[in-house]
Amino acid sequence: MLNFKNNPPLSLYIHLPWCIKKCPYCDFNSHATNKETFPEDAYIDVLISDLESELPRIWGRPIVSIFIGGGTPSLFSAKAINRLMVALRERLTFYHHTEVTMEANPGTAEADRFKAYRESGINRLSIGVQSFNDEKLKVLGRIHNSAEAKAAIAMAKDAGFDEINIDLMFGLPEQSIGEAMSDLETAMGQQPSHLSWYQLTIEPNTIFYSKPPALPDDDLLWSMQAQGQAYLSDSGFDQYEISAYARKGMNHQCQHNLNYWQFGDYLGIGAGAHGKLTHVVEGKIERYSRHRIPQSYIDKVGQLNAITDSRQLGRDELPLEFMMNALRLNEGFHPSLFIERTGLPLNHIQKQLEIAEEKALIEWDINKIKPTETGHRYLNDLIQLFIK
Repeated sequence: MLNFKNNPPLSLYIHLPWCIKKCPYCDFNSHATNKETFPEDAYIDVLISDLESELPRIWGRPIVSIFIGGGTPSLFSAKAINRLMVALRERLTFYHHTEVTMEANPGTAEADRFKAYRESGINRLSIGVQSFNDEKLKVLGRIHNSAEAKAAIAMAKDAGFDEINIDLMFGLPEQSIGEAMSDLETAMGQQPSHLSWYQLTIEPNTIFYSKPPALPDDDLLWSMQAQGQAYLSDSGFDQYEISAYARKGMNHQCQHNLNYWQFGDYLGIGAGAHGKLTHVVEGKIERYSRHRIPQSYIDKVGQLNAITDSRQLGRDELPLEFMMNALRLNEGFHPSLFIERTGLPLNHIQKQLEIAEEKALIEWDINKIKPTETGHRYLNDLIQLFIK
């Protein structure tokens, strides 16, 4: 039995699984459709029912953040998103500063729709640009071009969004350092509050996996990353996680992702959504997932059986589960966070910490456990040390 004193912060993830076109690099649970044929109203109905079925498990716990992801959530009409937001406010306790993020694809951006999203209570927009290079966008299978990406960001600002994230990738097929830097310079020209800048990786069950494109080699990737990080720092952005950069000054960090990385709890609803819940009294942590196929999910929610897999994390699993999230943070974490979020004593990982320190992968003392620059570069090697 794990030893918890308090519940960790609780977030909510909502998955909207449809998109116009499946990208060749994408391994997310997304399904190609068009704006007219996906069951918008029926899906909002089952999301609300799904949430209601979960309320007894989170009763009285306020929501620190909400993330509406996909798929392409901006396929959904303003009316549908407003109905969802009203249902959330009626059933959940929000803080006055609860962050509510929605993903948007530039290829589905509409000015009036963005304004209506903002009025419904969405206060942060994450725009999936990926590149400002039209040729690279074609290779990535994106449905927008560079001009449409810039227009979508402008629409978001005009709609009243102060918090705007741009999703951008590097290490694209046959990409040069100059092209990667040009993408960053164009992104900075749009003046976002946050940038998610991450390396393209080839995942199983994708088109790129079966037909691999020519990607930059490791040395070129490292040069891209190093030059990009220096440029973003000079441009007034702090890197606070491996792929996350926030404008200096006011707190523009993504609170939802921070809760993930700090091993907080999150409720997941929607087709294929995952969740993690800490049960303080029972002394256990549960992970679960829901049916991936949208129609199966819709059918199963009606039978109050939307969860396909639920399991309790074992004591020996928890160090890895915690570290694979928390070690992504540039500033690391206080040792007490490990104790609070896993219910384990710190001596449970003492040996692994000592080995990681000997290998110069972390620095640690009574106040902080922090990956070194080498530790971040070889993060997979560092995380492997915590496998039991």
